[in-house]
Amino acid sequence: MDRWQERFSIAGRKALISGGTKGIGAEIVRVFLDAGADVAAIGRDSAGFAAGREAAAAAGRDFIGIEADLATAEGPVEAANRALAHFGRIDILVNSAGVALVDPLLEASVEDWDRTMAVNLRAPFLLARTVAPGMIERRAGKIVNISSQTGVIALPDHAAYASSKAALNALTKSMTVEWARYNIQINAICPTVVMTPMGRKLWSPPEKRDPMLARTPAGRFGEPVEIADCALYLASPASDLMNGAIVMLEGGYTSL
Repeated sequence: MDRWQERFSIAGRKALISGGTKGIGAEIVRVFLDAGADVAAIGRDSAGFAAGREAAAAAGRDFIGIEADLATAEGPVEAANRALAHFGRIDILVNSAGVALVDPLLEASVEDWDRTMAVNLRAPFLLARTVAPGMIERRAGKIVNISSQTGVIALPDHAAYASSKAALNALTKSMTVEWARYNIQINAICPTVVMTPMGRKLWSPPEKRDPMLARTPAGRFGEPVEIADCALYLASPASDLMNGAIVMLEGGYTSL
């Protein structure tokens, strides 16, 4: 392996990926397995677990699917501990699980608000807090938080989602302040709309899609593999100096 390939390699690393059975998280699972990592995926979709096992077999890597309810306080901790028990350590944590319960502020329910904060903010905190002691002991680790451009700019009807992602960006920086001294790199990716099956369903209507694209200099939305490739870079040694970054992966939307 050439030296540049070594810098971008995660071969042999043990990765824990939440939301790893659907959408962006499932693509990150596939990319990480292809890049040589062993993967524990947290999710609730049996077809997604089957796809992960198939991808792992093709890549010659280890894979474990962990079913958990990340909206509870116990779910993230139990899931992380299962991954630790299986692999013995976690080198890379990707917090990809998220919910988007979209309503105008005056119509948003307290239940939806609380669920959004539980899955999008509390679960990443609990997962990171569970795996970080091992990273601190080994003085090595990578944490990648999948945030959103709505954590930086506002969109109508996204108050709970945007608030959770803005808080996730702040949590990313707080983790950096406390853990960077132990050679742990923590960064967040803030994508635009991503063309997962759910993204296509929600953003296909022209009346919703066209105004968003008109404000995006690149003139298009993202593809799951583009987010996964960015996560791979942040999980690799090539990004060792990058810490506390809020990476805007949104086609230039926030440049306007």
